[in-house]
Amino acid sequence: MPTTAPSCAIVIFGASGDLAKLKLIPAIYEMARERLLNEHSYVVGFARSKMSEDDFRKECNDAIRLNARSKKAIDEGLLKSVLNRIHYFQGDDYGSAEAHQKLSEFLTTCDAKYGNAEKNRLFYLSTPPNAFEPIITRLGERAKDPDNNPPARFKRLIIEKPFGTDLASAKHLNAVIHKYFDEEQVFRIDHYLGKETVQNLMVMRFANSIFEPIWNYKYIDHVQITVSEIVSADDRAGYYDNSGALRDMVQNHIFQLMALVAMEPPAALDAVSIRDEKTKVYRSIRPIRPEQVDVFTVRGQYGAGTHGKVTTNGYTQAKGVKPGSGTETFAALKLFIDNWRWSGMPFYIRTGKLLEQKLSEVVVRFRSPPQTLFQKQCESPVYPNDLVIRIAPEEGISWRLNGKVPGGAMNIKPVALDFNYKTAFKVEAPEAYERLIYDAMVGDQTLFIRGDEAEAAWAVIDPIELGWRGSKKPPEPYAPGSWGPKRAMDLIEHDGRRWMQAKEGESEPIVACSL
Repeated sequence: MPTTAPSCAIVIFGASGDLAKLKLIPAIYEMARERLLNEHSYVVGFARSKMSEDDFRKECNDAIRLNARSKKAIDEGLLKSVLNRIHYFQGDDYGSAEAHQKLSEFLTTCDAKYGNAEKNRLFYLSTPPNAFEPIITRLGERAKDPDNNPPARFKRLIIEKPFGTDLASAKHLNAVIHKYFDEEQVFRIDHYLGKETVQNLMVMRFANSIFEPIWNYKYIDHVQITVSEIVSADDRAGYYDNSGALRDMVQNHIFQLMALVAMEPPAALDAVSIRDEKTKVYRSIRPIRPEQVDVFTVRGQYGAGTHGKVTTNGYTQAKGVKPGSGTETFAALKLFIDNWRWSGMPFYIRTGKLLEQKLSEVVVRFRSPPQTLFQKQCESPVYPNDLVIRIAPEEGISWRLNGKVPGGAMNIKPVALDFNYKTAFKVEAPEAYERLIYDAMVGDQTLFIRGDEAEAAWAVIDPIELGWRGSKKPPEPYAPGSWGPKRAMDLIEHDGRRWMQAKEGESEPIVACSL
């Protein structure tokens, strides 16, 4: 069982933003409910919005009641105790030396009030990326000055993505960080790594002897990774138009999933060993040169239409989108990892906005069995085996096998053996941010991204971005509610394969059996 984290001041920069209300404050309440939050810890929200402390606490109260995992059974006494330890600090400029001086003095007062004797600090940067450098610089300057800031047991940074917008900016950000902080103090957060199923990927692979001997190109035909969304980018088009699906989702979330699937067994289950192996995966990816982007990649933009509750005039008509924008709202790639385990075996990845359904999953498709045994008398095809690791909307694992249909004929149909977290363990998995904030408090970096890891991922993305900027093919339009542009289907179907989820996809009936 996890133990209570050390006491610390949790300083959230950008505390008036959506992330704090939707995820961070509810996660802190849940940590208190699980007795993981030290009673001497407290929260200081730093933001530029003019707001009283009472108003901020009211927003936090509403956020917990609306978004906490246990919102249907709020502990009123605990909630009051948590809210009483939440403060608000307003500053007009995140990089203001004066504001940081006053913040430091305020934290010293709170340390005495709440008994945070060790003066530990956890700084959470939940701000726009352009605020990272001034915040880190000011925090670093004060950390280096013992006269203004007494030494603490620990000072740690949690930094939200994006970690740069390309390799050069990622290197620059790392240089700024390392000027003031050691890598052991830095926690680059990708909330996907906090999800139970993502963590279970390592357990599934390395704690079950049936998988590792066949976890290679000799037995696996290919791997598919899909992260699809049903929302549009219209509401945040000003930001999204400078990012796009490749930078927003592939470089971080999807690459993290791919690395966990493809990595070699680590020497130990510690942060250094695991992140070493993930970084090796990125460095082994066969580069897609700019002139190859039309062969190995697809980019698309959703057009006008309605899907579910979302109606759009098309991405290019959204407020904040530059005229004639070539920013992709959909991206698909075919990648090869050039090492002995995965030699010549493709990884197909795709992500996009306004697709048919909300879905995050990894499909490991094994090679088809020899057909000679069944082809003379079997009236139905023999399908390949699939291992489906589902991250959202329901977390679980499905193993698709072939079974004989009862009757005199030799009919074969797939049978899905399903493992669902909620039904198997009779508990609701903690939210990703609960686990990640706790890990940062105790100093466990296993589920966070290392600086060189982020740079290695950007080194794969940069040539693709360069190729897209120079390509004569604009993003291919696709209809809201579809599975993306036709060329995304061609990317895999020209290899004689199909996406697991496709409009005309694998429609064979599957018999589900819960484990």
